[in-house]
Amino acid sequence: MRIISGRLKGRTIQPPKNLRARPTTDFAKENLFNVLSNRIDFEGLDVLDLFAGTGSISYEFASRGAESVIAVEINTVHYNFIRQTADRYGLENLHPIKANAFLYLKNCDKRFDIIFSDAPYDLEASDRVIDLVFARELLKPEGILIFEHSKKFDFSIHAKFYGSRSYGSVQFSLFKN
Repeated sequence: MRIISGRLKGRTIQPPKNLRARPTTDFAKENLFNVLSNRIDFEGLDVLDLFAGTGSISYEFASRGAESVIAVEINTVHYNFIRQTADRYGLENLHPIKANAFLYLKNCDKRFDIIFSDAPYDLEASDRVIDLVFARELLKPEGILIFEHSKKFDFSIHAKFYGSRSYGSVQFSLFKN
């Protein structure tokens, strides 16, 4: 796992063997960030990374100059790894939070430019994140929700659906207000 761009470009992140997360592949992450970089300026963004796992997406946003990146992860080992990695690389704009992502969304009062959700593919009802984000109005007016999922899902009929990207077995559905 590596950081693709920004001030930490090229840094390799080595998660410990006991991490059970399925990180977004470097190939999929690089392509997603290429698409995003053509649409948005990362400087000054407020980002929420749900089900942060290894923190791969959080590090990428933080490295590219996001103002604030909140990484929500319930697993203690994963949370500690994200916290330690952020400290090691001086990512003062990265704020790990140990919490259940659904409960965090239900109690959140902050609005974000980007919300990224990468729930475990086998997590039942993980797509509830989409409706929770919009019901709680957690996106800023031009904000984007990026929902990573397996190929078995199609969200194209959702009222807030904005587009999708497919990179091998990794699917990203994008939603906007």
